[in-house]
Amino acid sequence: MRKGELMSWPAPPLQWIGHTYSINCICYSPHGSRIVTGSDDETIRIWDAETGAVVGEALKGHTGSVKSVAYSPDGRYIISGSDDKTIRIWDAETGAAVGNPLEGHSFAVMSVAYSPDGQHIISGSSDSTIRIWDAETGAAVGNRLEGHSSSVMSVACSPDGQHIISGSSDTIRIWDAETGAAVGKHFQGHTSAVVSVAYSPDGQRIASGPDDRTTHVWDPSRRVSIQYPSSSHPIQPHFYALLDEDGWVHDSEGRLLYWVPPHYRICLQSQALLTISPMSHVRSVSLDFNDFAYGTSWIQIFPSTQP
Repeated sequence: MRKGELMSWPAPPLQWIGHTYSINCICYSPHGSRIVTGSDDETIRIWDAETGAVVGEALKGHTGSVKSVAYSPDGRYIISGSDDKTIRIWDAETGAAVGNPLEGHSFAVMSVAYSPDGQHIISGSSDSTIRIWDAETGAAVGNRLEGHSSSVMSVACSPDGQHIISGSSDTIRIWDAETGAAVGKHFQGHTSAVVSVAYSPDGQRIASGPDDRTTHVWDPSRRVSIQYPSSSHPIQPHFYALLDEDGWVHDSEGRLLYWVPPHYRICLQSQALLTISPMSHVRSVSLDFNDFAYGTSWIQIFPSTQP
């Protein structure tokens, strides 16, 4: 700073204090004037988005950590999912609970979302299922959406309301919002749990974020990633090779690379074992199985060094 020079310093960020434990989830109201948060302290709080002031009292009723919150499209209601296995509906203006808790999941509710028309609520749970609820009556609509083999961490509804996407510890799936039927095969490409999924505003893209520090953007019609892992994350560039059910290994754009014999596929189930060098576009890729060993114990996996 030079003498006599006028400098503009950024204002320090507001510190919004109200919860007593970690905040797990946060979202804006549709009109942007309010922010809602859910916490490990089992409460939900509403904040003035401009001033950071707490609006009203904490919303209390859950008996476990609040994992997910969302506003209804018209901004009149807030929904919350919790470790206590329930979903609750709240009046966004008064903070009062609306109706009884929505019960039906057998483990923690990890994610909640509204349909675009506000008539339905979608929930994803650690019981590996997704449920659809009538937003007005709280009644479950149809059967559980089953297909994931582990916790459903995130759910979202397409902008036209026709489809639901879910991210899990195993994969990403698309569902018919009216019938609850799975639409096509599951997505392949992430190497760890998918903790967040979202539709683009036009519904033509799906974004997903997992624990492997990558971000993928997908073409939902082809189930292929159209964007390599984001370079803004601290990982080295690479692309993924995927092993399908028939034993074919293909890249993230669907191009076939090679076929793996059935008796070797068991050791290639982990996507982490199918990472290809960034130079693969200029060098041929092959697998040498001459010294390949596998089994259920370390002795079988690592060849003996004894003479």
